[in-house]
Amino acid sequence: MSAILGRPVHVVDILRTPFGRGREGGALSAAHPVDLLAHTFQALQERTGLDPSTIDDVVVGCVQQVAEQSGNIARHATLAAGWPESVPGMTLDRKCGSFQQALTDASHAVAAGTHDVVVVGGVEMMSRIPMRMNRLDRDELGTRFRARYPEGLVGQGISAELIASRWELDRGDLDRFALQSHHRAAHARDTGLLDAQIVPYDLGDHVAAVDEGIRDESTFERLSALRAPFRTDIMAERFPAIQWVVTAGNSSQITDGAAAALVVAEDVFDRTRLRSRARIVGHSIVGDDPIMMLTGVIPATRRLLARAGLDAAEIDVFEVNEAFASVVLAWQAELGVEDARVNPWGGAIAFGHPVGASGGRLLANLLGHLDETSGRYGLWTMCESGGMANATLLERTS
Repeated sequence: MSAILGRPVHVVDILRTPFGRGREGGALSAAHPVDLLAHTFQALQERTGLDPSTIDDVVVGCVQQVAEQSGNIARHATLAAGWPESVPGMTLDRKCGSFQQALTDASHAVAAGTHDVVVVGGVEMMSRIPMRMNRLDRDELGTRFRARYPEGLVGQGISAELIASRWELDRGDLDRFALQSHHRAAHARDTGLLDAQIVPYDLGDHVAAVDEGIRDESTFERLSALRAPFRTDIMAERFPAIQWVVTAGNSSQITDGAAAALVVAEDVFDRTRLRSRARIVGHSIVGDDPIMMLTGVIPATRRLLARAGLDAAEIDVFEVNEAFASVVLAWQAELGVEDARVNPWGGAIAFGHPVGASGGRLLANLLGHLDETSGRYGLWTMCESGGMANATLLERTS
């Protein structure tokens, strides 16, 4: 099958920090986000043998570009990594899909022939910079937006509840999925499947080396005892069909972390010691209903498969971001993909979801699983705030 893109584009490698709980006292909470991201850049350089003077651009996903993450963190981390001042950097925000969008933009530049070597990154320190901090208590929507949606948008928790209602997912469905995520992630950790993707981070008084969010002790009974925190009288009146089944236990965790990947043109391999792990076959980006908000992964996947001329049955592994269990279960119901091919090493319910960097973990799990199983195709998709979604299709080459 020919590439959707122009010039062939390859992922050389992907690595990340361990993910820490995004609260005071979390494993990474004492780290500065610039330092954390720079650490992944240096580790990527060392592991691949990358000559930083050959980098055409650095593209970084970061959602809360405020306080310690403000002022173009891509450029700051590039300089903090000790790379030449000639290496530029750009920071972007496509909400939860920010790392994935950074990889998309990088691959488009390489495919078009304007760049040969691009470093992609992502970072989010949710322990330091809470979600919505960048709003500064101001109205970010305006009068015309509010006129189009006079009843107002809703939070993601409500959207997850609406999805559960539409696809008739009950509390047991969501909690069983969440428990499976923890079990799969724990198995991947304990069997060494995650070792190649994680770069420990030394904070002086301790070294963060493993993902902090995986709950080995979690049980179905404990998950079933958690309350549904998104219910309010106003939302219950507005959406009477909601059954209030979404909890913290079947949702992604607030998390700190950073990730970095190297994207290059195919002809770079002829003149360097770099080697490909996967070819980027194509991308899709969609908008969807901003009230349902998180359902964009369904049309994004369908559009990408159609463009590639592939059926879902031909994909060896899917990584669908576990923003909420209901999102992945609705996606499975619509795409008809059996459980074994979806998030086989666990997902954000277990690992956590540092929004700017989370896509790096999905990419690492996808490529790791393809390598482990000698699979050919992997597809990765993430829902995003505002009713959007990205999808990326890769073909293993290693």
